[in-house]
Amino acid sequence: MGISSRDVSKNVSSNINVTPMVDVMLVLLIIFMVITPMLQNKVQIEMATVNNPTVMPDADKEDAIVVAITRDGRVFLGQNKTTIGELGGQVREKLADKPGKTIYVRADARSQFKAVEDAIDAVRTAGVDDVGLLAQKRESLGK
Repeated sequence: MGISSRDVSKNVSSNINVTPMVDVMLVLLIIFMVITPMLQNKVQIEMATVNNPTVMPDADKEDAIVVAITRDGRVFLGQNKTTIGELGGQVREKLADKPGKTIYVRADARSQFKAVEDAIDAVRTAGVDDVGLLAQKRESLGK
């Protein structure tokens, strides 16, 4: 009777099957591509462009208080539509626990100056000392 030996190591495959991983990654990529535009929490405004804007990184933070004025004179506090008369009270409520915070104003480049001035007056009347006006940096052509 002969002894038979079995060499198992010759039949073992050490290749990694990456197809399931690629499938999962593609599904996640599609989900993130669909959800990302929905996460934008800003009112769509075409802001004024300037040559040398002052950088205000706090305006992009999640807890920043931003007042937006559209070209047709509508006023928004964050995502919520409001009026100039109600703006001061709403800002005062938001700042009840955070005194000394800067309020940022995003105005459309074609909005009327009176609407922007009235919004800033309402915010200043609510007791805010620091008001930041947001603008975009002008892209220089030919560089």
